[in-house]
Amino acid sequence: MGEIKVSPDYNWFRSTVPLKKIIVDDDDSKVWSLYDAGSKNIRCPLIFLPPVSGTADVFFQQILALTGWGYRVIALQYPVYWDHLEFCDGFRKLLDHLQLDKVHLFGASLGGFLAQKFAEYTHKSPRVQSLILCNAFSDTSIFNQTWTANSFWLMPAFMLKKIVLGNFASGPVDPVMADGIDFMVDKLESLGQSELASRLTLNCQNSYVEPHKIRDIPVTIMDVFDQSALSTEAKEEMYKLYPNARRAHLKTGGNFPYLCRSAEVNVYIQIHLLQFHGTRYAAIDPSMVSAEELEVQKIKLHSSSEQEQQ
Repeated sequence: MGEIKVSPDYNWFRSTVPLKKIIVDDDDSKVWSLYDAGSKNIRCPLIFLPPVSGTADVFFQQILALTGWGYRVIALQYPVYWDHLEFCDGFRKLLDHLQLDKVHLFGASLGGFLAQKFAEYTHKSPRVQSLILCNAFSDTSIFNQTWTANSFWLMPAFMLKKIVLGNFASGPVDPVMADGIDFMVDKLESLGQSELASRLTLNCQNSYVEPHKIRDIPVTIMDVFDQSALSTEAKEEMYKLYPNARRAHLKTGGNFPYLCRSAEVNVYIQIHLLQFHGTRYAAIDPSMVSAEELEVQKIKLHSSSEQEQQ
């Protein structure tokens, strides 16, 4: 099996895209780590938020492909935050620091929940232009861990890792998915006790998304039909919450389709972002969009605005 971390693509990514560290809080131990790739002239990039076990580089295949097509992409990993409000406040400060008014968010699992909470948190002064929610959930109670959420900070790292690994696929999987799981285990090993404990706390702390605050945001729900940590009920709940969302279904991909089925995921991301081409919220360099495509987008925008006026 070819391991991802020794693959040419991963090595090319690590050698060409620098990892930046940014502090935006008064507490200088809270450090955001991020990869910012693509033209800085693009003012509404796509930002990737990782799951509990992930670091910023788990999205390297999206960064390589999407920047190659002209998009600006930022993948990040969180500092240690212990509640959702604290996370949202820190993330808002990060966007201010990066001078980004509005952004598109791709959130995987916990990242998807935090993306929704941030959209909800900023609904009066919107900062989120659109959401792509991959294997995401809208209510932390699905994990039946709300009663232990306040004790994660006490647990040693090996115990926390065991809790996370319990959600990874067990049993036979294809070689590409096995490589993806190996890579995520490797990333999990790189996280310290406080990083893991804080993420598990955010993942399980009693909280849910208030859909009426974010109903006007374009959403794509991306999920898999094979084994993942999300129950069917949790997926159905997401469909109910966002009845107008586009759905991107992957036959297989497990918990980490962005690693195991990157080509399909990248196509779905492009389809989602297409609706913003030719607008000020485009995540792509205008020179990389064909004239015909822009024309089609303008016609679509024109007809949709006419329908709204009627």
